[in-house]
Parts: sequence; C-alpha cells; structure tokens
Amino acid sequence: MESVPTSAASQSVLLVTGLSGAGKSTALDVLEDLGWETIDNFPVRLLKRLLVQSDGQQSRLAIGFDSRTRGFVPGKMIDLVKDLATRQDIEVTFMFLDCAGGEVERRYNETRRRHPMALDRPLREGISAERELLEPLRRWADIVVDTSDMSANDLQGHVRDLFGESSSPALSLTISSFGFARGMPPLADLVFDMRFLDNPHWVDGLRELTGQDAPVGEHITRDPGFAPSFSKIHDLLLALLPLYQAQGKSYVHVAFGCTGGRHRSVFTAERMAQGLREAGFSPTVRHRNLGSRAADELERERR
Repeated sequence: MESVPTSAASQSVLLVTGLSGAGKSTALDVLEDLGWETIDNFPVRLLKRLLVQSDGQQSRLAIGFDSRTRGFVPGKMIDLVKDLATRQDIEVTFMFLDCAGGEVERRYNETRRRHPMALDRPLREGISAERELLEPLRRWADIVVDTSDMSANDLQGHVRDLFGESSSPALSLTISSFGFARGMPPLADLVFDMRFLDNPHWVDGLRELTGQDAPVGEHITRDPGFAPSFSKIHDLLLALLPLYQAQGKSYVHVAFGCTGGRHRSVFTAERMAQGLREAGFSPTVRHRNLGSRAADELERERR
C-alpha cells in the first residue's frame, strides 16, 4: 500500500475519528511513533486557535475526535474543517475508523469498559446510536479504515503504511552483557546464556581482565564451542530483528549472560554488536556488571 502523499503545505493536519472501540487510540499512538504531534479529544471550539498561522516550519499534527469530545457535532465539524481547508498553509486530511457493531460489542465486553453512548441503555443500542450520529463524517472522510477484522497489530501496520515514510521505522537495538550471579535483566527480549564457554576467570592472568581485553577474547575464541554458537545466534538475530521491526516494535534488547558478567558475556556482546553493525543495524552496547568486583564467591563454576 502506498503512503499518503506528503503535503506541500507547512502544516499537515490529520483529523481522526470513528466509532468508539474502532481503534482511534491505537492509530494516534502509531502516528506519535511516526513523529506526528498528537492530541486526543481536543475541544472542537478551540481548533481554530490551535491551528494558528504557520511559522513556515514543516509540521504534522494529528487530532482525535469522537462522541465524547466537548462540542462534537458532526455537521459543525464538517463546516469547520471545510473552512480550515481554504487556508494555503494547512493540508487537512480526515480519517474515519469504522468497525462492525458485533465486533465493537465484543471488544467492550472483553475490556469491560463503558461505551460513551451506552451509559443508561444497552450496549448494542449505544453502538447503533453512535453509528447514526457519526454517519455524516464517515461519508465525508478522505480515508475510511474498517478495523472489524484487524488485530491491534494489523491496525498499527496499516497506519504505518498510510502515513509512515517509505522505509521501515528505525529500530532501537540494545546489546547488553550481564552476570547471572547478580540477577537476570528484567526487560530483555532475547537472552543468551554463554556459560557453556570456558571461563577465563579460572585462567591465571585473565581473571582481573575483562571481555574487552584482547587476551580474554583470544581465550574465548579458542573454545571450540564459540564460533558455531556465535554464528547461529548471529543468523537468528538477522532473521528475527526485521520481523520485530515489521510488527512495529520500536525497542529490542538482546542480552548475553555469563556467571559474573565480566568476561564471556562482555566479549560476545561486543563481537555481536560489531557483526550487527556490519549488517546495517546501529546497536547500543551496555555492560551491566563490567565494573563489578571480580569475586570468587560469584564464580561457582568449576573448570
């Protein structure tokens, strides 16, 4: 699917509305990730004040409206936007998120939230009343997205296709090392245990060094288990990272662990980051326990 063309005007304004439960909040979250400024349920009467004369700087603003928004009257909303569309410094686009009534009902029953138009009536009647209220906006919208058969991930991808850049969004990748003796990293997406490699801690002259020192790296690479395991992990990451990116995941944390977090995990993390840079990624490297004191009580392994 082609992206929505970039406006030549100084300010691109995207108005997002639709049925409650159709995914407006999800769409706005994705737009924010794509670099849009986003506002949800902004009072309609203040819209003209918000869209002051542009200062010439390119900007993208997405504003969410629905039946809960103060001053929300579809007819007046259309008139207001038509008026804004006459300005040369603003390019206005209207997106409507639709959804089948049965699916909206299922979503509300699943989340147990109150529908804004079903506070004193059955849910199904509230959904029907809102659909009738919003029908003029649906007919008038530039873009109509039916989310009935979409998961949240599907909708996120669709919004990125419509309003994102032609290339995939940048992935923030962290490669870290840690010591199991000091606890697992709580927020890592992928964890690899490197304790199967020969431990430099038990080698005279290497104990006080770290995985950033050449003698430690030479010791680790001489282990017959290092090269094949490193190659398999490298190939796995090259396969997985684009899939995470395609699903809209903004942050991926890959952690390598050993006992103390000073030798094997540090060397492997540094070497993996180098390999991923060569593959086109830009990882940030962090060593959680590199500055920790090398303590025999933390090294419970035996040669």
